[in-house]
Amino acid sequence: MSTYDKELKLKLFYNEPSADFTKESTRRHFKDAIKEVRSQLGKTYPLFINGNDILTSKTLKSINPNDINELIGNVCVAERHHAGDAVSSAKEAFASWRKTKPIDRARFLLKAAEVMRSRIYEFAAWQILETGKQWDQAYSDVAEAIDFLEYYAREILKIGKPIHLRSVAGETNWYLHEPRGVAVVIAPWNFPLAISVGMISAAMVTGNTIVYKPSESSSVVGHLLVSVFQEIGLPAGVFNFLPGYGQEVGEYLVTNPLVSLIVFTGSLQVGLRILEEAAKVHPHQEQIKKVICEMGGKNAIIIDSDADLDAAIPAIIASAFGYQGQKCSACSRLIVLEEIYERIVGRLIQAASELKMGPSEDPAYDLGAVINLEAKEKILKYQDLAVQEGTILFKGTIPSIDGFYVPLMIVGDVDPGKTIAQEEVFGPLLCIMKAKDFDQAIEWANSTAYALTGGIFSRSPKNLERAKHELHVGNLYLNRAITGANVERQPFGGAYMSGTGTKAGGHDYLLNFMYPRVITENSSRQEFSTEKS
Repeated sequence: MSTYDKELKLKLFYNEPSADFTKESTRRHFKDAIKEVRSQLGKTYPLFINGNDILTSKTLKSINPNDINELIGNVCVAERHHAGDAVSSAKEAFASWRKTKPIDRARFLLKAAEVMRSRIYEFAAWQILETGKQWDQAYSDVAEAIDFLEYYAREILKIGKPIHLRSVAGETNWYLHEPRGVAVVIAPWNFPLAISVGMISAAMVTGNTIVYKPSESSSVVGHLLVSVFQEIGLPAGVFNFLPGYGQEVGEYLVTNPLVSLIVFTGSLQVGLRILEEAAKVHPHQEQIKKVICEMGGKNAIIIDSDADLDAAIPAIIASAFGYQGQKCSACSRLIVLEEIYERIVGRLIQAASELKMGPSEDPAYDLGAVINLEAKEKILKYQDLAVQEGTILFKGTIPSIDGFYVPLMIVGDVDPGKTIAQEEVFGPLLCIMKAKDFDQAIEWANSTAYALTGGIFSRSPKNLERAKHELHVGNLYLNRAITGANVERQPFGGAYMSGTGTKAGGHDYLLNFMYPRVITENSSRQEFSTEKS
């Protein structure tokens, strides 16, 4: 029995542990990895279609958001004919990949997990430099990617074999699942490996083939997956790497009649556009397209009048400002019962004032730059609007470094219907609202179109129970931070305008990548043909 077969037979799945920064060796590994990655900056990264590298004349420059004078790499940009080639390659590979046994597809995932585990510091270092993640955030992202590979490898064995249904005399019934076909995976930059790998591995292990378009802001990190899949010997055409601009190749991929499945994580605006376009049937299209869509949130934490502030304050800081607030799960609204409002504000401002901002590669800093100029300008516009729509309680300072830095901001006296309390900002801007009672706090928490994450800090069993039933979010957290979901333990995903209701890292997630079939056989026949095939 091979190592991978033994792993697949394990009954329990275990999450990859976080980095232990109390160990000198961990800190040394990070420093060495950053130094090694920096020595590789400035390379050109090709497309990868049907097992072949493809260089293009047009490239995009990926830069370090904390130092815009540092070039991470030049990434080849795909055009429509490249996208067509990638889809055709995936379609051709699907014919054989779909017939590959689930356990064999699972072995590829376990091999990929092994490779990523052996290169975890290197992969984290690329994220630190290209996407501005802090050490702990980058390491956790790679660990989550490993979790997806390990978890889905085990999950496919539960649903990959036909199920013998109840049958009557003379009849046999089987229930099974089939892959859908070519899957287009459109990934974000804020979890450039974890979300990418989660979507790709789910599509791959269920028998679909993939055309992967990473975000323009994290395409060098995205290219790391090419090296992983090459190393494990994945058949040509199963995975195709297609970096480029959404307006040029993204829409083409969504509307291509050979595409059966679209998996997207990103903004509400783009997600709704994908859903609209995917619903249209084009000539020669073989099936209705399935869309798995995750589209962000406007997440709230309620602070009850009896809340434990020693637990609440650090959880709020982590939820609102971790990775500069650039998480779809981040807390952007704080709803505080009026009895405790002044105490919360005072302690929160004190905690926020202790946060230091600077280059993410330096662990002395808590916050770094946001991802790009477009994000910086958008956040600054919302901060200007916050001056009109609330009271500025705290505004941090930014370093005098040539990077995409924006100040941390906390705004009080915000009306729940105002723009800054309704629209996703995706940056370090926290709105605080004062609720007269718990009923109003619940009402305000549910007042946006989003329904991704939410939380409450309370010592009241009654109010905690009410929150379970009345806070309409996909992931609800009681007396803890609302970011940091773990594969299997907290399957992640929202509803309403936050997504189509799927749960990444959950027991039923893989079912979205397949369609069910039932086979019924009349088993009462007495005679069979003797004709030789």
